[in-house]
Amino acid sequence: MSAPPRSASLRQAQWQPHVLALNAPSAYVPWLMEGGSLTARLKAHSNAFRVQCLHQRTEICLSDEAAVIGMHRPGRVLEREVLLRCDNTPAVFAHTVVPRSATATDWPLFSALGERSLGTTLFGDPLVRRGVLEFARLREGHPLARRARAALVGNGIAAPDAHILYARRCLYQRRQGTLLVTEVFLPAVLELIKTSTNKR
Repeated sequence: MSAPPRSASLRQAQWQPHVLALNAPSAYVPWLMEGGSLTARLKAHSNAFRVQCLHQRTEICLSDEAAVIGMHRPGRVLEREVLLRCDNTPAVFAHTVVPRSATATDWPLFSALGERSLGTTLFGDPLVRRGVLEFARLREGHPLARRARAALVGNGIAAPDAHILYARRCLYQRRQGTLLVTEVFLPAVLELIKTSTNKR
């Protein structure tokens, strides 16, 4: 079988079970490997943390998301995309998909999150089961890399010079529902310094 066209390979990501497979700069590793709430870690590295909701709507999931969330092929999901801002600087672009088969009983607060943190909701709910982390290098042509750059430009911020963005994803389950969160780390995250005024 011949190799896929280069343009197609740029739109895809190879998700890996171990962060070392990314060969990422060492400064990214603690962020990628964070075992607790990423929201809590970001809050501890800023004096003012906020969630900027870019959209929450029905979309077609990415091709590499379908099987993970229990779909036979890419189909319609509820999609949420946000920027996580530390002291008003976007540090993470987060992308979440929920199958439309999920009910309000499965994810009772998801539809009304607005600009509240999804991470705080997930880690504060004893019914939520967290899967294992997966890691990927996103090239410029990958849909999430393009969206992250567009979100920055749309907010008057220059897109990062880096040709590769580092990402992780994790599957969450609650009752019969699944939810997949992908977090794309923007270069600005490396400039964050743990604050002395915020220990959460």
